[in-house]
Amino acid sequence: MHTIIKKITREATLLALFFLPKEKKIRIERRLRGREEFHRLQQADCVIVSFGKSGRTWLRVMLSRFYQVKHNLSRRSFLGFDNFHRKNPAIPKVFFTHDNYLKDYTEHKDSKVDFYDKKVVLLARDPRDVAVSQFFQWKYRMRPHKKGLNNYPDHQQDISVYDFVIDPDAGLPKIIDFMNDWARELPRIENMLIVRYEDMRAQPEAVLKQIVEFMGTPGSTEDIREAVTFASYDNMKKLEEKKIFWLSGNRLVPKDKSNPNSFKVRRAKVGGYRDYFDDRQVAAIDAQVHDRLAPLYGYSSDSAPAG
Repeated sequence: MHTIIKKITREATLLALFFLPKEKKIRIERRLRGREEFHRLQQADCVIVSFGKSGRTWLRVMLSRFYQVKHNLSRRSFLGFDNFHRKNPAIPKVFFTHDNYLKDYTEHKDSKVDFYDKKVVLLARDPRDVAVSQFFQWKYRMRPHKKGLNNYPDHQQDISVYDFVIDPDAGLPKIIDFMNDWARELPRIENMLIVRYEDMRAQPEAVLKQIVEFMGTPGSTEDIREAVTFASYDNMKKLEEKKIFWLSGNRLVPKDKSNPNSFKVRRAKVGGYRDYFDDRQVAAIDAQVHDRLAPLYGYSSDSAPAG
């Protein structure tokens, strides 16, 4: 309810500013969203940070099911910020963020100082796969207003997946910058766990166990296994088709059931970016990751351009 009130307040404020120039309205809205994020961050017991399309919804479903089983909650419950905590204080307040508005409010654009005293899970995914997944998010799921707010290509633009991926404001360069910013700040964040999407795919039970223990809420092997099974790719597709988590808004609801690219759960394929490009394009994309991405993520060491 508190979240709804804040959203209504933000929308009412923006409506009052209707006649302002577009650029100024965007700055104001980003600041308002950043203020909302700041207040959540201050209250959070744990923060899960990721660039969009890095597997956050999958992790969120696993955590939702884990706490449902562990604390006997409704199967339709979806972990938000503090909704589970209000049902049972043993469940932490978890702040999920893409870290794209906070600095517009705090003005801490060159550091992650706002996160220094927090318990942070950084969810990383190969930026090449992220960039392609972002293209389909932009093309089939993202609202026109959100595109303008985050400097994505205009809603009416017809651009190829490759042109989107190399776009510095929307594609691979932006994702690499995000990941590098967090890599630079790693030594300053005392309680931080880096989780790779690819490792979750390979060993989901082991990684989920590591995450819930880091969050201070360990569970039994049975709880972990049930959460992983519930959040399997096939079951996630069924959950989305049946709109099981309709209370979560549009997070896990298809935009068009007849178009598989409009689903939130689309392919979940590791290294699937290669399916969309020719050899020359793959080489150019790999070169960006090899040359620019911080090596600690483990994505640049095997991505040298083809000879």
